Amino acid sequence: MKRSLVAGFGFLALAAAMPASAADLPRGSAPYRAPAYVAQYNWTGFYLGINGGGAWGDSDWNGVAVSNRPSGGMIGGTAGYNWQGAGSPWVFGLEGDVDWTNIKDSSACGALNCQTRNNWFGTARGRVGYAFDRFLPYFTGGAAFGDVEANRTGFAGSSSTNVGWAIGAGIEGVIAGNWTAKLEYLYADLGDTTCSAVACGTATNVDLSLNVVRAGVNYRF
Repeated sequence: MKRSLVAGFGFLALAAAMPASAADLPRGSAPYRAPAYVAQYNWTGFYLGINGGGAWGDSDWNGVAVSNRPSGGMIGGTAGYNWQGAGSPWVFGLEGDVDWTNIKDSSACGALNCQTRNNWFGTARGRVGYAFDRFLPYFTGGAAFGDVEANRTGFAGSSSTNVGWAIGAGIEGVIAGNWTAKLEYLYADLGDTTCSAVACGTATNVDLSLNVVRAGVNYRF
């Protein structure tokens, strides 16, 4: 009788333990589901914008052995186009801009004054960037345009519209929707203007190179 009771209790204990043990056994794996795709911002499209900032640089008057450091502000407009392939982080673009400027500096040259001045500045550049979704660091380079004006006290001076080159880098980020903001640095060489002895008192070439820092806001269509 005692053996039967012990056996019965043992059986009941085993039966009670079986569901708990079964619960501990690994269940069948759930069907694999790929993570939901999160759409990335696409930079493709035509855009227009405004930009503003400042520049500083160097100017040499080789005929009178004088140098100065022109600097000043600038503001203007921007237009461009970006292309980004589907699923690719690389962004390729073309961008152009034209700015009104007030960049100038003067130095004493003998008993007179020699001034270098730039009144407008523009570029036509390519851009290559690597997008981190809504942030786009980029490199840029191309042609630079602008006037180089040389003025010497008491003389007519000279001015020429030059084509040079520019290279730089920047970063652009999405503000909201199709609005973006950017910050960029450019180094530009505008070449020189030739001022004759009649126009400047002494025949001289006057060159101008600039460091440009600008911020801008663009709207992509």
